[in-house]
Amino acid sequence: MTEITAPKSPVTTAEFADGIREQLKYSQGVTVEQATPADVYVASSLVVRRYLQDAWFKTQQDMVNGNTKAVGYLSAEFLMGKQLRNALLNAGMIDQFDEAVKDLGFEPQDVIDVEHEPGLGNGGLGRLAACFIDSLASLGVPAFGYGIQYKYGIFEQAFDKDGKQIEKPDYWLTNEEPWGHIDYNRSQKVSFGGEVVEENGKKVWKPAWSVRAVPVDYMVPGYASGRVNTLRLWSAKSYDEFDLLTFNKSEYLDAVKPQVKAENISKILYPEDSTPQGKALRLEQQYFFVAASLHDAIRVFYPGQSKPDLTTFSSKITFQLNDTHPVIGIPELMRILIDEYGYDWDTAWSITTKTFNYTCHTLLPEALEVWPAKLISELLPRHMEIINEINEHFLAELKTKTRDKAKIERMRIVTDEENPKVRMAYLATAGGSHVNGVAELHSELLKDVTLRDFSDLYGDKFTNVTNGVTPRRFIRLANPRLSALITEGLGTDKWLSDLELLKGLEPLAKDDEFVKKFAAVKQANKEDFTAYAKREYGFDLDPNTMFNTMVKRLHEYKRQSLKILALIAKYADIKSGRVSADDVLPRTVIFGAKSAPGYYLAKMTIQLINNVARVVNNDPDVKGKLHVFFPWNYNVRLAQHLIPATDLDEQISQAGKEASGTGNMKFALNGALTVGTLDGANVEIRERVGAENFFLFGMTVDEVDKLYEDGYSPAKYYEADPRLKAAIDMVSDGTFSNGDRNTYAPLVADWLTKDWFMTLADFTAYSSIQSEIEALYRDPLEWNRKAVLNVANSGYFSSDRSIQDYLDNIWHTSPLA
Repeated sequence: MTEITAPKSPVTTAEFADGIREQLKYSQGVTVEQATPADVYVASSLVVRRYLQDAWFKTQQDMVNGNTKAVGYLSAEFLMGKQLRNALLNAGMIDQFDEAVKDLGFEPQDVIDVEHEPGLGNGGLGRLAACFIDSLASLGVPAFGYGIQYKYGIFEQAFDKDGKQIEKPDYWLTNEEPWGHIDYNRSQKVSFGGEVVEENGKKVWKPAWSVRAVPVDYMVPGYASGRVNTLRLWSAKSYDEFDLLTFNKSEYLDAVKPQVKAENISKILYPEDSTPQGKALRLEQQYFFVAASLHDAIRVFYPGQSKPDLTTFSSKITFQLNDTHPVIGIPELMRILIDEYGYDWDTAWSITTKTFNYTCHTLLPEALEVWPAKLISELLPRHMEIINEINEHFLAELKTKTRDKAKIERMRIVTDEENPKVRMAYLATAGGSHVNGVAELHSELLKDVTLRDFSDLYGDKFTNVTNGVTPRRFIRLANPRLSALITEGLGTDKWLSDLELLKGLEPLAKDDEFVKKFAAVKQANKEDFTAYAKREYGFDLDPNTMFNTMVKRLHEYKRQSLKILALIAKYADIKSGRVSADDVLPRTVIFGAKSAPGYYLAKMTIQLINNVARVVNNDPDVKGKLHVFFPWNYNVRLAQHLIPATDLDEQISQAGKEASGTGNMKFALNGALTVGTLDGANVEIRERVGAENFFLFGMTVDEVDKLYEDGYSPAKYYEADPRLKAAIDMVSDGTFSNGDRNTYAPLVADWLTKDWFMTLADFTAYSSIQSEIEALYRDPLEWNRKAVLNVANSGYFSSDRSIQDYLDNIWHTSPLA
């Protein structure tokens, strides 16, 4: 990887301050004396944008005029985090900003805190996409991130008085948003519904209605690369926003129906799809952003050409399908090539299959999108015709590769049943050049289980790219103290663009003085987080306890239930007198998670965690040795405060269910030790940091599969482990529901009769490893020595390395000169 030194600032402190004054005066309409931190935030952002503008234009120009193939990253989610501090770092202007803002009489942190985090993602998928477009720019690879400018994004989470999750709209665009540039002159038309007719021997789609896709462009500056890429998010607008005739009849709501219908498409991320209307809206969203993006790419790379030679399209740009959400792009490109540009089927298919690649992010069959063919036919009738034709061609091809009729039937893209369905993962696999998993174990299980038939016949399509995270945001910005210590230890800051240099810290793990400095950094971070938690949530944390964190999407397979049951068992030990509170290692357990609004058991688990916290935190018998906190609305901002303060990270999903994880990488890079199963990227983290520096427990994938085959009986484990039984009985008897035995009855029933992800089977092993963890934590020098070794050996988990893997093995392109 090319070695890059830290960026040099294009501006002095005085120039930055003058720029802020100018923007305050001419953009905000206030003087410095009248300005609020919000005004200074907007003004500062506009100053940074101005200094990035030339590099942005130059990158676009070089991308179109050069011979380097660009990357189009199609993703329903981009969890970018706050923009200002990241842009300042990558452009080399942090010091100048800090000093300029102080010179103007403001605190830099007050200005940074004003920014509202864009809620454009749900979890790991969006955080990964954000890291990847950061790395693409930092490596100098020309790229577009393509997605949706959700007006409300993911919901804002709150808890009611009973501890239940409440979903509120996230008004992230309520105040001035200086980063997104709306470009009405480059909008695209996206159509839906209608019918397909034949005219002059050609199929012609006659849509029933259309919306206007308006691009909102965000600059993505690379770290010290001199390159600025584009995140282009599409906002849906109506062509007929207002019916004056209807309005003048006093039918006011009917007058804006077209506007409401169009704008619903980009209102929220992942609308609830348990109804036919919700399903239709989801499909509308997916087609909307993909169709706009494909037409946009043709416009960008063939400027001013009415009939370009699109046989060169795959040499201009390669599209990565980030999960199944954008897979409708495959029939859309076929439609464009055949219907709009007149290519024959074989030529169009050749172009399409060279253009797309697919990243699968799951092993759970229910998470692989399947759409009713009837819905696609109603919403996108021409696309359903094309999908059916793709399916027929594919089945014919399969017959030349295998005589196994059962296998051919299993591999159908469109199912053969009374109400046929379209399997989007199968369409992506058939219609793309490569399919990749996101961790070594995940990629193997993808080939051996989830897409086994495909890997049998198309093995050369399958590869692995282990996920990574950007060290700029998740070490340098999130953990400035550790960053400074790393730079001191290595004698250089080049590790920010070559994270494998962290290996140079390994010898320092034997240096007691360095380890003590590392421990002091962790303690200072814990004290900072204690103040943050008090300020933001009203929590009273004790920074002199172990900070034990579990933050991830609330899902049964991630097994937050395992963590909370173990915590309840510890509480039961104290209450029963089996263990003296005086002998308990002081521990602060911090959860962070959102549940999908319609996910009943997940929401009940959130309620349980909150009520365990209420009971345990207020019980004098515990003597303050055990605290539980659940900060609401987990997001990138909270992550940047919490991850650097964490001592012990929980990665306890059932083996074979987590695709990769990126939180596990962030925690290891920030010096937390991990307790985890052999699942996802945990396997690779453990291999790299050393088995002795990772707390492993639980069944392997093979053991899980065997237990499924033999017949899993969770009640057997409940009866066999008295601590587990005591914990579940406490949930059942109303200890955490004010005596109401019905509150958690469905959760208890699921644990004892189904427990599909085997929480109960792994409980005893999980409890045992906690004793080992506590013994080590009582030896601070040894604990922190292992933490240093985690940092030193996690350099592989940089998103820069992930992107380099994509460049070498999938995209076959390179940075701009």
